[in-house]
Amino acid sequence: MRTTVAGPFILLAALIASSAFGQDATPPVAEPETAAETANVEPTDLAATLEAIRARHGVPAIAGAIVVGDHLTALGATGVRAKGSEEVVTVDDVWHLGSCTKALTATLIARLVERGDLAWDLTLEKAFPDVKNMDAAFRPVPLELLLGNRGGAPANLIANGLWAQLQKRKGTPRDQRRTLLEAVLARPPANEPGTTNLYSNAGFAIAGAAAERKLDAAWEDLLRKEVLAPLGMKSAGFGAPGTKDAMDQPRGHTALGIPVVPGPYADNPPAIGPAGTVHCTIQDWAKFVSAHLTGESGDGEYLKTATFKKLHTPLDGQEYAMGWQTAERRWAGGRALTHSGSNTMWYCVTWIAPAKDFAVLVTCNQGGPAAAKACDEAAGALIRHHLESAGEKR
Repeated sequence: MRTTVAGPFILLAALIASSAFGQDATPPVAEPETAAETANVEPTDLAATLEAIRARHGVPAIAGAIVVGDHLTALGATGVRAKGSEEVVTVDDVWHLGSCTKALTATLIARLVERGDLAWDLTLEKAFPDVKNMDAAFRPVPLELLLGNRGGAPANLIANGLWAQLQKRKGTPRDQRRTLLEAVLARPPANEPGTTNLYSNAGFAIAGAAAERKLDAAWEDLLRKEVLAPLGMKSAGFGAPGTKDAMDQPRGHTALGIPVVPGPYADNPPAIGPAGTVHCTIQDWAKFVSAHLTGESGDGEYLKTATFKKLHTPLDGQEYAMGWQTAERRWAGGRALTHSGSNTMWYCVTWIAPAKDFAVLVTCNQGGPAAAKACDEAAGALIRHHLESAGEKR
């Protein structure tokens, strides 16, 4: 069968730019399989590779995948849905993506820009003309700076008790994002807009709110319509996956390995949804990653080639693009795209090598250092697996 891929809970800004084979640590380099080689082949089972890593780091479960072009060439999941449970994870389970949601939001904005509903240079003053208390320094900030973490949005939302207020979850998600943007924009920018990178969940939340105001629809609904549905990501949803009274999906775990019961408070508040509340199967996440892997050389059916290049290119020579960290890696043949995500109860990471036409994805249902190390080690193992397999076929 052909397999094709068409405190508070602050999100971690762990982009691991020095991970997955730092520039001085180089695995064997070989060209990846061609499309002909990967067509009509069942994905290789990665469970045994992942299990050794899972056991070594003591995390409840890990899932991983390798994508070559638009083909899912390897897939696996191992471990249990919750520590103390006998329910094992499967490749069809859903996982929380944390800050990897940022690339989804940037892609949504790109779709709306191509259609003419938004513009990269849309300023906050024009996006929110009814926000009368907006600080003057925020008024000329364009949408693209927010998506590139250069818009002056703060690194956290604790000022004046804003985070505690958002945790109360009053009103609809749109109402909560409105509360966030009014509070953030009333204060001076955390740094001078357009100068340096400052990783910010608030910037993506405000960008999502701009789309909401323009289209008069919730970010969640816009994402479903413009990104999730077109890419076939049917498993995707928002917040902690699973239900309280059934072990029907993996549960997130704290850094100490304590399982967290699904519910509204098992994730960040919806106010920062555009920065990190999406969940889906690793197979559906692979569809999104594949779209970005092939986008710069694709046919422009989903997004124009130039649009993908804009999403993947830092605005001013720094390393953060729009929802993607960039890094030079020899194994990638040059530029790699990467991002990690965590709401402190889950962890995930992906690495994309456009020049080599492959990507790896790893997820874990635990947060904290052990999960980060496990996912990074797994990503490295999958990179080696792909390169060595490609070399054997040459």
